[in-house]
Amino acid sequence: MAVQLAAAEYGDGSPVAILHGLFGSGRNWQSIARQLAKRHRVLAFDLRNHGASPWADGMSYREMVDDLRASLRSRGIEHAAMLGHSMGGKVAMLAALLHPAEVDRLVVVDIAPVPNPPTLLAYVRALRAVDLRGITRRSEADVRLARAIPDPKERGLLLQNLVIAEGKAHWRLNLEAIEREFSHIVDFPQLPVGTVFNRSTLFVAGANSAYIRLADEVTITRLFPRARIIRIEGAGHWIHAEQPQSFLQTVAGFLSGSA
Repeated sequence: MAVQLAAAEYGDGSPVAILHGLFGSGRNWQSIARQLAKRHRVLAFDLRNHGASPWADGMSYREMVDDLRASLRSRGIEHAAMLGHSMGGKVAMLAALLHPAEVDRLVVVDIAPVPNPPTLLAYVRALRAVDLRGITRRSEADVRLARAIPDPKERGLLLQNLVIAEGKAHWRLNLEAIEREFSHIVDFPQLPVGTVFNRSTLFVAGANSAYIRLADEVTITRLFPRARIIRIEGAGHWIHAEQPQSFLQTVAGFLSGSA
């Protein structure tokens, strides 16, 4: 059953749905969304089991596409451009492939329509292993995560999901469901031969990231024959945070139809 997704809305004009990656939320995209809102009605969604959206047992991409479609229709939107990062990029791609008339343009950020290695499963398990008892500040949780996740930037991203209220700490993420469904999250659904999205599509990759490999371009062009692939220098997987101006210039022009 589809769930109604929480979303922050900005601006007016042709609609653009922003879909975050694993461990993220719509608020991670606030800065980009506000810039795009100068020309568009932007909806930065929280996907199921993330942010302020409801928790659910399943995490298949077909379920997440159903959530997205129901949530757009409940806001009076029958079709929109899609901008999805990582896991959200897979949701956006599948929505375009299954329901092409409902997707005006497609932007996929640093992910390909192929299975990924389950490397981030270690992060899920690290978060679940943190003893949250007695934590009153994020810095305390940061110390407890440091051994399992040495990179402070990655810990900072993950710790945005920690809620501390009335002296108690808990995760916004449904970590149990994410761990249980992780094989679906790193996969990409098999589709009937001949399935394509034949509208304008932009893949934006980080030059320092391995999420879109040269070998993946064959699959990308088979499913998205009108796709362009752009690599942004100085960026890894979180392009919108690492090179926001270059990312925004690339994406804004594409979404407006001028590039």
